[in-house]
Amino acid sequence: MNPQLRDQFERLALRLAELDATLADPAVAGDIKRWRTLSREQAEASGIVGRYRQYQQREADLAAAREMLSDADMAEMAREEITAAGADLERLHAELQTALIPKDPDDARNAFLEIRAGTGGDESALFAGDLARMYLRHCERQGWRTEVMSQSESELGGYKELVLRIEGEAASQVYGRLRFESGGHRVQRVPATESQGRIHTSACTVAVMPEPDEAEEITLNPADLRIDTFRASGAGGQHVNKTDSAIRITHLPTGLVAECQDDRSQHRNKAKAMAVLQARLRDKETSERAAKEAATRKGLIGSGDRSDRIRTYNFPQGRLTDHRINLTLYKLGQVMDGDLGDVLDALQAARAAEQLAALEGGSR
Repeated sequence: MNPQLRDQFERLALRLAELDATLADPAVAGDIKRWRTLSREQAEASGIVGRYRQYQQREADLAAAREMLSDADMAEMAREEITAAGADLERLHAELQTALIPKDPDDARNAFLEIRAGTGGDESALFAGDLARMYLRHCERQGWRTEVMSQSESELGGYKELVLRIEGEAASQVYGRLRFESGGHRVQRVPATESQGRIHTSACTVAVMPEPDEAEEITLNPADLRIDTFRASGAGGQHVNKTDSAIRITHLPTGLVAECQDDRSQHRNKAKAMAVLQARLRDKETSERAAKEAATRKGLIGSGDRSDRIRTYNFPQGRLTDHRINLTLYKLGQVMDGDLGDVLDALQAARAAEQLAALEGGSR
């Protein structure tokens, strides 16, 4: 382990001692918000420092075993200990490097996921429906709760636009797992509307945004908002909406729009639309900031930009290709049924590798 990394872990050990002392102060225990923040930092620091102490112990074990090699009676045992200690040190070193990767506080948040049909007409809308089903199935597998915030269905099925809210426990990292889904998704297949059996290409765009914390919500000036009410559209029947309960909110300075018509209550529709608008505005700010950073440092993934094509779904070949990390999987059926684990794992691993390389570069 290089000296710079050791210095970081020793500084973290000092910080842990400070946190232990601070949290023992009754005055801090009376401030719930501060206590929770410090407790989270303490728990994270404690785990890393504990692992670092294990690393130091195994270093001492390795040194002791090497000294035992000169004793003929202990040499065999020493060689076994050297092998075991070396393996432990390699594992702990990798874990400690990963632990130092900066955590994005947004990763633990719930998320809004938007799907919009793009080029390809009716086939694009049908593909948007397939993507919606894929994400909903994946959420079911993870035990996440989903709620439709707004939807615009197409005549032949599928969606022109769909906005979902996805909620899960903080530890399940809803936004952290789904953040790399943002971008252009391209499909290659024979559409149901194609009579000649020709393969068509169409596309949808997906945007994943973290749900803002109430304390971090953007303050909106009422004068900057235009709020329109209209009658919800639907299939009709006994539950057809006969009142103007649907809400559309336009943020005039940016032109961003959010609407909701899924609830019969105008008040609840307004609250949902406002939540989506807040997330879109925050995402816009984050994307603009990321774009400035990308001008000086080109990132592999996760910069927040909406590239034209991040992934291709080739149905005739049963192939999925993620172009950002050159990942190809021949299990398209399982993926479309919500089995996104391999894809999301690979994207997270690529991001971690990039962050680790930057961390090591900064430590030299």
